[in-house]
Amino acid sequence: MNGVRIMNTRLLQQARALDIDEQIELVEAIWDGIVSRGAVPALTEAQGTELDRRRVDHLANPDDVVPWSEVKAGALDKIRL
Repeated sequence: MNGVRIMNTRLLQQARALDIDEQIELVEAIWDGIVSRGAVPALTEAQGTELDRRRVDHLANPDDVVPWSEVKAGALDKIRL
């Protein structure tokens, strides 16, 4: 696959067998491990531009926010169709 290492199939099957909350917890633990090693990938130019745009928008409209509880509930509703 173009030099991309294929994930251990058994490990992937085990991860997919977890319920959604456990999968999220696993992803968070994996990401925390990546961050703790300082291995966070650099942003693409498009990602940097989007973050800059969002920061400017937030500074101009600091009260235009959605509480985390609403964001989380909306995301969970979408995946539990």
